[in-house]
Amino acid sequence: MFNRAVSRLSRKRPPSDIHDSDVSSSSSHQNPKSTTKWAASLENLLEDPEGVKRFREFLKKEFSEENVLFWLACEDFKKMQDKKQMQEKAKDIYMTFLSSKASSQVNVEGQSRLNEKILEEPHPLMFQKLQDQIFSLMKYDSYSRFLKSDLFLKHKRTEEEEEDPPDAQTAAKRASRIYNT
Repeated sequence: MFNRAVSRLSRKRPPSDIHDSDVSSSSSHQNPKSTTKWAASLENLLEDPEGVKRFREFLKKEFSEENVLFWLACEDFKKMQDKKQMQEKAKDIYMTFLSSKASSQVNVEGQSRLNEKILEEPHPLMFQKLQDQIFSLMKYDSYSRFLKSDLFLKHKRTEEEEEDPPDAQTAAKRASRIYNT
């Protein structure tokens, strides 16, 4: 019994622990109402591994996947304890997302950019202001388009069909016709 409880607890992980390989195609079966939770808030979406996967798919099509990748990298960074690892991760985040030569540069206000000197003395919240900007950008821009996207709507329909098997839908339609005529 203890092992089952630990197993259940280990399934709930923060968004920063999420990687594509962790998400199986059966994850929508574990939580049949995931799209309802995703539609409630961006925070809910980012807490669900399948939600992150679908949001990333959408952002890839919009050429803005770097936003969620940066947000996830910052979440990982905040949890680090080892000073040397923090320095390496801070430099990695800077070079990947913030530098003028970054391979996946995020769109943050110019005055908010960090310079390389600050990377020598990293602290867990050093990227917080930038992370908040990216979160706001996603929340008020990409997220609302995601909820209207074919990708999201198709996933929602699939969930609804899994909840209501075709026989039940047919019976409901027949009953509706009988009682509404």
